[in-house]
Amino acid sequence: MNRRDCSVALLVVALWGLNFPATAFALQQFPPILMAALRFTLIAIPALMFVPRPRVSWKLVVAIGATLGIVQFSFLYAGIAAGMPAGLASVVIQASAPLTIVFAAVGLRERLSPWQAVGVGVSVVGLAAVVLRQGMVSAVLPTILVLCGAAGWALGNVATRVAAASDAFRLTMWWSVVPPIPLALLSWAIEGSERIGASFATIVTPEAVLPVLGLLYVVGFSSVVAYALWASLLGRHPSSRVAPFSMLVPVVGMLSSWLVLGEVPHPFDLSAGALVIAGVLWASRSPGLPPSLAAVRP
Repeated sequence: MNRRDCSVALLVVALWGLNFPATAFALQQFPPILMAALRFTLIAIPALMFVPRPRVSWKLVVAIGATLGIVQFSFLYAGIAAGMPAGLASVVIQASAPLTIVFAAVGLRERLSPWQAVGVGVSVVGLAAVVLRQGMVSAVLPTILVLCGAAGWALGNVATRVAAASDAFRLTMWWSVVPPIPLALLSWAIEGSERIGASFATIVTPEAVLPVLGLLYVVGFSSVVAYALWASLLGRHPSSRVAPFSMLVPVVGMLSSWLVLGEVPHPFDLSAGALVIAGVLWASRSPGLPPSLAAVRP
């Protein structure tokens, strides 16, 4: 990759890393499932109007939208809303990488190499350490919720692998059409009309400015702009060269959450997070890594 493309990759990393404190701000105004519904509604509108539909079956589009959109983001946002620090969430969600390898081995019969097995094992040790410490210092439920989001991401990666779309950006925009209505119904059923109404009733107050800006950032920069740039990189370079940059996202996520939200990371969490990232990087150096692992980020 030349300097220009490396700079683009680092810009995407920054946009995705800043997504986590922006999400934390947005969740101060909107309940988690409603926020996910709003995110995808705002993406689906321009997708339907301006983006050509990818040459992928509707069954796969729905499967990807259900896993990457509904499962991943409803659980991720619920975990952050329940108390998971945004910076730490940016690390825990990386569990999607080893889970993708395992799910691909089970569902697609892709051979799990010894190299990948070692990387998965190292990541699991790091994640277990995070869960253990969270259980000792606070409720473990937020961590479990984020891990469920990571599982949804991994299943979506496998479905993306099956789709094998030639244009990752078009596919991303179109699977975003799937989540809005199911998420809106889930929000109404779980979060309730009173809570939803209150979030909209106070949306024009001064206190809502940062949360609304956070939501707009997640939609405009973290989703549309970053995905478009990432897809352009994948179109010009092998995923094995692009994917390692994404491992810098948790670094930016933790650093920006520290600077913006005052979340001072515990040394134990930093060490456990380093294990997770090291395991993912180790596994990603195997030539058997599913390309979808590099194609979709939060």
